[in-house]
Amino acid sequence: MAELLYQGHGSYRIDLADGRVLYVDPFAGEGYDKPADWILVTHEHGDHNCVELPARKPGCRVITEKEALAGGVYQTIREDGLTIQAVEAYNKNHDRSCCVGYVLTLDGVKVYASGDTSETRCMHEMHSRQLDYALYPIDGVYNMDAEEASRCAQLVGARHSIPIHTKPGVLFDRASAEKFHAEGRIILAPGETLLLK
Repeated sequence: MAELLYQGHGSYRIDLADGRVLYVDPFAGEGYDKPADWILVTHEHGDHNCVELPARKPGCRVITEKEALAGGVYQTIREDGLTIQAVEAYNKNHDRSCCVGYVLTLDGVKVYASGDTSETRCMHEMHSRQLDYALYPIDGVYNMDAEEASRCAQLVGARHSIPIHTKPGVLFDRASAEKFHAEGRIILAPGETLLLK
């Protein structure tokens, strides 16, 4: 069973049951000591792309929006039971040509790593994917606010939805997170973990 460690802001680590380690948007918090097999970057803003932070295993693969959106086509990568599928992410502060989200399939669960975004067209088709977990930015400055993110969570229909990227300049703001409402909502503070089941 995989485990998610929320590191703060938009950063988190997923430890797979077989020992493989995947980081998403490394920048904030602690917990970069486990050597990475994969490092995923949703876009090149400085608070999402500190790829030097995680320790790395030999052969560690770094996937940025350049590889994920190669030639303007959203890519899908499959390796030993792990699937990484790039999807749309965009808003007035994040151009769709250089930002992505990811749908991760690992250890029998599907996780939507939305990246920095507001409502996208693909969210209207996500319900059919039967996602288990979805993580949404809710800061209301660079991304959608908690109200819009709550509407997006309803569109996507994941079993559990997690607010992240809660407030500019801080790892986490609980008051902002509490404004996010969704079926199966889970609020994680930095350093807290969640078994993905």
